[in-house]
Amino acid sequence: MSPTFQPHRLSSTSSKQPPKKHLVTHEEGVHQTMQLSKNWRNKPLFRRQGDVRFKSGLEASKLLIAESNRRDAHEIEYIESITSTMECLSPLFDRNPRYAFVAKQLMEPERFVQFRVAWTDDNGVTRLNRGFRIQYSSALGPYEGPLHLGAHVNGGLIKALGFDNVFSNGLTGYDVGSSVGGSDFNPFDKSETEVQRFCQSYMTELAKYVGPDLDHPTMGMGVSEREMGYLHGQYKRINVKSTSSGVPFMTRKDSHVPGHAVVLFAKEMLKDRNQSLMGKRCLILGSGKNARSVAAKLLEFGAIPLTFSDESGHVYEPNGIDESKLKTISNIKEERGAMLGRYVISSTTAKFNEPGSIFDIPCDLCFPCGKIKTVDTDAVTKLADNGCMGVIEGGHKQVTLEGRHVLKSRGVMYGPHIVTLTGANIVHGHGHNLSNEDLESEVKRIYNDVKIAATEFNARGDLFAGGSMVGFLRVANAMLSHGAV
Repeated sequence: MSPTFQPHRLSSTSSKQPPKKHLVTHEEGVHQTMQLSKNWRNKPLFRRQGDVRFKSGLEASKLLIAESNRRDAHEIEYIESITSTMECLSPLFDRNPRYAFVAKQLMEPERFVQFRVAWTDDNGVTRLNRGFRIQYSSALGPYEGPLHLGAHVNGGLIKALGFDNVFSNGLTGYDVGSSVGGSDFNPFDKSETEVQRFCQSYMTELAKYVGPDLDHPTMGMGVSEREMGYLHGQYKRINVKSTSSGVPFMTRKDSHVPGHAVVLFAKEMLKDRNQSLMGKRCLILGSGKNARSVAAKLLEFGAIPLTFSDESGHVYEPNGIDESKLKTISNIKEERGAMLGRYVISSTTAKFNEPGSIFDIPCDLCFPCGKIKTVDTDAVTKLADNGCMGVIEGGHKQVTLEGRHVLKSRGVMYGPHIVTLTGANIVHGHGHNLSNEDLESEVKRIYNDVKIAATEFNARGDLFAGGSMVGFLRVANAMLSHGAV
């Protein structure tokens, strides 16, 4: 890996090389013994209705979870993100209690903007939607994160995704912060001109808070290259500067990379089990850009994509989806509002909504790339019963919290989105000049960092715990140097 992309390089003035450290921080790596600071354990974590202290890392994590419930009990997705993350970080609080105080600070975003988005539909009627942008943390660098469009988008979901994105961006090792935005606007049942008018209205307000070297929006759920183009066009109309150091702002290039990175993470996970993607039968949930990029990369490695899905149901090719069939599906889905059901007209072997549940189809791997919380406990049970060996998230928060517990109890591999969806950051970190070799090298580096951290904290194989710890340590050590901000 080129020195340009090593965010934590170590230097020495002597000829003798220092011992190699982990990439987690400048001062202390995961493999080094963290100094236990008793005075921090004796300090109150909260000072509401009396001083509240903790004796163990588990107790600290429970106090933090209870505080988030007290303040934001109505934000279900956010509470789930806090709960799962703080439980993973409790061993870290045991080693260094000071990190519990940083976690308390990190639970509150730096800035959360909600605004009205007014636009006119094709009938001349004024329509209203809510727009969001949460700038969660700039401890490591300028904000960066996706935009999500869909009827399911609300303030609680945006806050949860912003919190998760802190760890996802942090574990990559790049100097980027965390932000997430979007709106409860559904682009799939609107005309092209309605989508354009909405995007222009949304960006007119959002442009006050984003820009090169400030906040870099990227593609997310419901935001394709076309929506990104409309948003960027409006931004350029309002602002003079739309690039930074020669890197285009809100670029639509390399939109396939996040999906390719998901497959490369799956490849690394299988390698640990002395297996490969060759011949693996793969369920793909969703049919957006990321899902189709996942399918294309799976075909490169000799895997067999079996399914795609959308609001109308799922299509199943018993003998697999080859390149020509994938191209047909892509052509259908590129047309706004088109449903997968049209595909069965062009295929004599495809089955539509047969069997009734997509999870009843036997498979080796599952790549959920659709709506959030698609894979629940029932789905995990069906997948495990049918011999599925791994669920690798190709979309945000695809597996429910309870579903993760079942995956662990059934011994099914789990690739969490905070690890697998780092492809967009890899692209931006390399200035949009990314080769396949560079992408694979970066995926290996990130995966090894996560795996080593999980092993160090007695969570071998738990990529969610490892990713949370690596991301948290990088962000937390930066926050410690900034003081109370």
